[in-house]
Amino acid sequence: MPIDHAHWAEYLLAGVDERREVQAITKQVDELGVDDAYAIQAALLELHRGRGDTLAGAKLGLTSVAKQEQMNVTEPIYGWVLASSVLGADQEVPLGELIHPRVEPEFVFVLGSDLTGPNVTASDVLDATEKVVGGIEVIDSRYEAFSFTLPDVIADATSAARVMIGTEGAGPRDAELATMGCVFEVDGDITGTAAGAALLGDPAECVAMLANHLGKHGQQLDAGWIVMAGAATDARPLAAGTVATARYSHLGPVTVTASKGT
Repeated sequence: MPIDHAHWAEYLLAGVDERREVQAITKQVDELGVDDAYAIQAALLELHRGRGDTLAGAKLGLTSVAKQEQMNVTEPIYGWVLASSVLGADQEVPLGELIHPRVEPEFVFVLGSDLTGPNVTASDVLDATEKVVGGIEVIDSRYEAFSFTLPDVIADATSAARVMIGTEGAGPRDAELATMGCVFEVDGDITGTAAGAALLGDPAECVAMLANHLGKHGQQLDAGWIVMAGAATDARPLAAGTVATARYSHLGPVTVTASKGT
């Protein structure tokens, strides 16, 4: 039986609206392939747009080898950054709007010109990038117990929820991205360290892969967008009052604080 993409998009959006966990789609259908998962993701995006939301950029997931091995995949997954998900400076993460959020640090590219695949290279990415900044993504899978398969997470907008983008950045060629370090702290404790090379050898290569993937579907990365290249360390739970800080060599630190209300 064909997958009803619109139905499952509405199902996932209801989880967001009602702040409740839902059962993974793969536990309810005979088979959910990657193509159908992306079609559900696209239908979910259209539902958000129908509410007046717009795109602020795009994002990648599973760009570290360790995470790919964990999920038994050989390439990243892709999603979108909604304008409504971008936190303002000093804005707290609104826990009352989320289910079971986690935080992870990101290398973020701010594009100065369009990137259109195919055949985009890492060098092309650097040419199109205005600056690279640090970021922290708040992920919030809508699935029960934060448990899902690869197609599930693709359909669920790659667990996108909120993102904080740093203001202090570096020119794309002012520092070696592969060796740029990141230290992630949660409530003052270091929970992970990594370098840009953890993201498939070079964060710019990740963005090139995304541009080429989108090019196959007649889409592109637009000037002015942010592109999150993927998490450099493991995600950590975000509880009321938690303070998470990502510190980057050559980039300014980025901090998010979870609201204390529910």
